[in-house]
Amino acid sequence: MVEVSVGENDNLEVVLKRFRRKVIRSGLFKDMKKRRYYEKPSQVRKRKAAAAARRRRARTAREHRR
Repeated sequence: MVEVSVGENDNLEVVLKRFRRKVIRSGLFKDMKKRRYYEKPSQVRKRKAAAAARRRRARTAREHRR
């Protein structure tokens, strides 16, 4: 859970900006976007495999540049 303490003299805009920043940094926003629509288990596996392949290709490209 994300909490932001509000002081007596704090500007609402500043407090809202702090809250948004904390939500984004905690990964809650990304999780909300991910869960917005149902993703079939086969699609989850396919997405994760594609991400792993991208990481693998990037790692080998970095090693070949050395």
